[in-house]
Amino acid sequence: MKAKSVGIGIVGLGRLGRRHAENLARYTPGAHLAAACSPLEAERQWARDHLPVQAIYADYAAVLADPAVEAVWLVTPTSLHPAQIIAALEAGKHVFCEKPLSLDLDECRQVTEVAARYPHLKVMIGFVRRFDASYRAAQARIEAGEIGRPFMVRSQTCDKNDPDGFFVQFAPTSGGIFLDCSVHDIDLARWMLGSPRAKRVYASGTIALHPGLAACQDVDNGVAICEFEGGQLAMFYASRTMAHGHDTQTEVIGTAGSVAVGRHARADRVEIADASGIRNTCTPSFYERFEDAFLREAQAFVAAVASAGPLPLSLDDALEATRIGIALRTSLQSGQPVVLG
Repeated sequence: MKAKSVGIGIVGLGRLGRRHAENLARYTPGAHLAAACSPLEAERQWARDHLPVQAIYADYAAVLADPAVEAVWLVTPTSLHPAQIIAALEAGKHVFCEKPLSLDLDECRQVTEVAARYPHLKVMIGFVRRFDASYRAAQARIEAGEIGRPFMVRSQTCDKNDPDGFFVQFAPTSGGIFLDCSVHDIDLARWMLGSPRAKRVYASGTIALHPGLAACQDVDNGVAICEFEGGQLAMFYASRTMAHGHDTQTEVIGTAGSVAVGRHARADRVEIADASGIRNTCTPSFYERFEDAFLREAQAFVAAVASAGPLPLSLDDALEATRIGIALRTSLQSGQPVVLG
């Protein structure tokens, strides 16, 4: 007998939301797209044209009222995440939500408190790199003790420069470069170091190409150091100005060796050698780099909902990543280290 599939209602059909919607509709066993929602008519029309879904809503409340929707998939502005997650839980829906959980720590805590009242409902924040095959292989080697005790992480998230200034337009609501970009590196560092809590951070940055960011006290290149309880360290680099493409790299250093992921940004394994030298093409954006991981992430969430099994990461992980990201933003703006309680 064929198992019943989980009805998903996707909310938000922008650039990334469309990718999620297509994964859920076509490539995620055990799920079916029961509804799609956007306040924008152009996005709703895209859903009519491209998705195998009949229920298309302009209002989030209508998604929550739809009995065919068992779980909501939020790809919405970060400022909406806490209220939308809470509303979904109170409506009896499971929740997947894109990162970050919130830009406000008190809102993060409110979400975790409400989620604790509904232990039968799953809530997962989209830290997609945990589902990347290379990162999972590196983590398995760390857990197997192949590099000894891990004590330091160096990680970066560097986006290709956008001369049209999308990031400047997005800056007022992004939470800053560390919450928007480095939150993935923060989560990776904690995951690979055994989930320690941060005790002190320091951040600095500069504006290399996008002076409009100054109005939001943001930068287009930032560096940070995070000290964890137990003496472990992490160093982060975030950039909006790469010339060659999206460049995500991580190295974990242990007492008996190290492991690195993504040391050379590559779209494929092809190398070209000519009079100009030896080169390779690079991934143009984060989605091309983590396309498979986004699909694995969706499959993991749906499997946990369908089986009532555990999620691969917790709301506490999302809260801690946000706590560190907010502290880094504070340090960047103040020029001083921030001690976390």
